[in-house]
Amino acid sequence: MFLKDVYRPEFIKVNLEAEDKEEAFEELVDHFCGVSGIKNRQPLLKAIQEREAKMSTGIKKGIAIPHGKTNTVDRVCGVLGISKKGIDYDALDGNPVHLLFLILAPEKDSETHLRLLKRLATLLDDPQFYTELALQPGAQDAYEIIKKYEEMLVAGSI
Repeated sequence: MFLKDVYRPEFIKVNLEAEDKEEAFEELVDHFCGVSGIKNRQPLLKAIQEREAKMSTGIKKGIAIPHGKTNTVDRVCGVLGISKKGIDYDALDGNPVHLLFLILAPEKDSETHLRLLKRLATLLDDPQFYTELALQPGAQDAYEIIKKYEEMLVAGSI
């Protein structure tokens, strides 16, 4: 599974307004539901909150990957949120988060979910990817950065 298939422009929200992680979850889930047409956001929020309760998904400086499993979705999907001001996230390093890669997966699709997490982790090892992505003014611009770096990864230059 490719990031460019999950984080298409309509599933990218720049200029997140949230100030803390709970607000960010709600804002991202609301955006996802608005685009995907899902009416009941509660199972999505619950899946993310339950996973987050186990351990913070604020994994690297400025980056969080909140994720959860729910049968409300029939395939792995997600939303990328970009916050210019940063979000108080209770991240492992104590720093605010600027990029939130929300991932939602069906209960029985652990393999695709893990492959997507691995691909994302590989890209996030390149500090230039984070820097360029965080600076993008619009969803289409952010999408182009994801495509660019993913193509470099596939080509073996990352």
